[in-house]
Amino acid sequence: MEKIRKEQLTEQIWLLDDNGDTTGFVIVGKDKAMVVDTMNGSEDVYMIVREITDLPLIVVNTHGHPDHIGGNHFFKEIYINERDVQMIDVFSSPEAKKQLPKVNLVREGDIFDLGEYTVEVYELPGHTVGSILLLLKEERILFTGDAINHHLWMQLEDSLPLEENLKQLERLSFLKDKADRILHGHTKNFDDIGLFTLMENGIRELVHQKDLEITDKDPDYNWFGGVAKQHKFDNEGSVICYRPENRLC
Repeated sequence: MEKIRKEQLTEQIWLLDDNGDTTGFVIVGKDKAMVVDTMNGSEDVYMIVREITDLPLIVVNTHGHPDHIGGNHFFKEIYINERDVQMIDVFSSPEAKKQLPKVNLVREGDIFDLGEYTVEVYELPGHTVGSILLLLKEERILFTGDAINHHLWMQLEDSLPLEENLKQLERLSFLKDKADRILHGHTKNFDDIGLFTLMENGIRELVHQKDLEITDKDPDYNWFGGVAKQHKFDNEGSVICYRPENRLC
């Protein structure tokens, strides 16, 4: 039974849906192709990508969580930000550890030339300390992993304070003028770049509130790690999950 579904979104971009749980992408250039996240790896991701393209591959993890690196072992080498490298060993399955790929480091300012298309790297620490964004420059599409999405997890022990995440979002605000659409790590299709602003404003509300006036009204968020809070930031039910004690630096 097929577990990873593939769907062509544009001439250059394919979406890979791993069991409805997490999403990866394939960007096809003239000379090379890029795989953005290897998802849970519930199937041989390499073979599925080879059904799309036979070009040389560049595999990039947007961050180190298991639902984004789970299929790394199907490839010979991958790229990840240095600050999330340790997660590969922590979150890789025992079977995957028998054949882990070569790890290459990626940092802000790096540019991947796929032939007629270029991908620029930007660092957005917050959800994890090593989260990155990938800008497909010519198509004005921003791949955000879990760093910008409709259900932002900032309640994790290794997530940065909301205040620090806000500073980083403000630093990268110029990307709103370079991209029109977003593809995040749990999507079924494109989001408008306006998601960046909506989420940023939601975090700003939490950071700049007085006397926890918002936090006290936010409902609880029950997850496998305990109980946190969730703050709604649009009219569609999008939320930021957070711990009140990790709000400020």
